[in-house]
Amino acid sequence: MTEAAAKVPVNGVAMTAIGVAIIRARESEREDRLYDDPQAKDFVAAARAGFEPERWARVEALADQFYDGRTIGVRLVDERFQEAVAAGCRQIVLLGAGLDTRAYRMGLPADLHVYEIDLPELFAFKEPVLAATAATSTCHRHVVTADLRGDWRKPLLESGFDPAVPTYWVDEGCLGYLNQDWNRQVVATLTELSAPGSRFGAGRMVIDPDAPRYRDLRRLVAGDDAPEPAPNPPLADFDVEQWLNDIGWNTEFRSWNDMTAHLDRPAGRLDSRIGNIAAFRR
Repeated sequence: MTEAAAKVPVNGVAMTAIGVAIIRARESEREDRLYDDPQAKDFVAAARAGFEPERWARVEALADQFYDGRTIGVRLVDERFQEAVAAGCRQIVLLGAGLDTRAYRMGLPADLHVYEIDLPELFAFKEPVLAATAATSTCHRHVVTADLRGDWRKPLLESGFDPAVPTYWVDEGCLGYLNQDWNRQVVATLTELSAPGSRFGAGRMVIDPDAPRYRDLRRLVAGDDAPEPAPNPPLADFDVEQWLNDIGWNTEFRSWNDMTAHLDRPAGRLDSRIGNIAAFRR
């Protein structure tokens, strides 16, 4: 067993990054691909070796269920990266970076600093795989080992992050809907660290947490021997846009239907309330 395989996160939230890597690897194999992620297949190959066959089959099956929407979501965040860089952001912070490889695959400018925040068990798997591929980032990449539910501000600053530089803060689902104390505290902290001109995006979702794929996901993350965790109940009447405006952000809602209209890929017409709240620091 390789060093990377020995450290595969087969349970816990870090495991969800493997499912997203499966999605990105499959997208990269398509002739009509929305993006190309050469490292994704290496993560998938290394991860497979650490799973029991039955559990790996469940991970792949779950990735199939989330594929269509998630792969388009990756492309949309790629576009937000490009917009932020063009607008002058020279720092990008990935909140719950997972197995993200944009520092390698997007041809980002050499003067850009990308900070990847995630759990130690995630980087214990990710870094050996990247080292084995001999991939080279085109920008400055910083690994920040921290739990977003704890103190992540200090390790970020110690990694060289400069609060005076406009920053794009990236959340691809780690924070979820901002209806809990811990994820609102993450946003409050990043707000304190954001210079004018910084950018952030919050998802606006309408989902059924009891749908089979979400129940299966919770079961995989918790582990088969653990009780199934209950979904977090939404807080009634919490206005995310108003809250972001109150703490120093101008906001603009972008619906999923509008964001995907230009893509040469069926994205499905969703509830017009679903989309992204783009926020710009005043």
